[in-house]
Amino acid sequence: MDIADSSTSFILALDSAVEAGDEASCCSGVKDVLCNAIERDPGFLPEALLLPSKEGYARHLLHRDPKGRYSVVIMVWDQGQGTPLHDHSGMWCVEAVYRGRIQVISYTNESEPQADTEVFRFRETANIFSGVGEAGALIPPFDYHTISNPDADLAVTIHVYGGEMDRCNTFLPEGEGYFRRQEQSLAYTP
Repeated sequence: MDIADSSTSFILALDSAVEAGDEASCCSGVKDVLCNAIERDPGFLPEALLLPSKEGYARHLLHRDPKGRYSVVIMVWDQGQGTPLHDHSGMWCVEAVYRGRIQVISYTNESEPQADTEVFRFRETANIFSGVGEAGALIPPFDYHTISNPDADLAVTIHVYGGEMDRCNTFLPEGEGYFRRQEQSLAYTP
C-alpha cells in the first residue's frame, strides 16, 4: 500500500470514529485509529509533513474534515522544542506519537471559576513520557498541559482535534503557581 492509499484509509477510519457521538467515545475511537495506523504502517505520513522548523515546533495540516468535525495536524518537535502551558479552547484532542518520544505535563486549574479573570493557579498533576504508538486524549476541562521533546532525536506527533484549532489560551508564569492567560493564534508551518 502506498502513502496516498494509507492516508486515505486513515482518514476514512477517522471519519467513522468521529461519528461515535459523545466526546469520550469519539476520543476512544480516534485513539484506536491512531494507534492502529502507526502499528500497521509506521511510514504512512508523507515525508513533507515530517520536516522541523527552526522557529519552534512545526504544525503541518494533514487533513481538514469538510464537515468541520475534526482536523489532523502533524507536529514536529526538534530537540528542546515545546509548548507553554496551554488549553485547547474547549476542543477535544487525541495525540499520538509517530516518531521519537515526547513529554506531556498535565495541570489542574485550582482557581475559582470567574469569567473575567486573567490570572490562574495551576498545579502539576501528571508528568508522562510517551513513545511511538502511544496516545492520549484531552477532553475539556481536563486539557491544561505542556508538550515537549526531551531527547536529541526528532519527535513527531499526530493530533486530531474536534474541529480546527486555530487558537488556544496559553498561560505564562507569574510565580508561585500563578499564570497569566493570553490568547494565542495558531498557524500552520509553511
